[in-house]
Amino acid sequence: MLMCLAIPACVEQLANKNYAIINLGDIRKEISLTLVKDAILGGYVIVHVGFALQKPDPTEAERTLAMFSEISALDQENI
Repeated sequence: MLMCLAIPACVEQLANKNYAIINLGDIRKEISLTLVKDAILGGYVIVHVGFALQKPDPTEAERTLAMFSEISALDQENI
């Protein structure tokens, strides 16, 4: 069984009509906006393999990112 992971990321810069720079933790990455209309600076997009797939509810995106942060902190404690 294959599993794909798509994660919320904050749009930090609109590079042009079809691309944006997003923030994934402390990693900045250029992604395609081809599949998402009307992405906004400071808004969130769900990202998978370099493509924004949709725009999530901002509150849900922030909650998801907070949970990822908590999981990461627990992993660091167990190393």
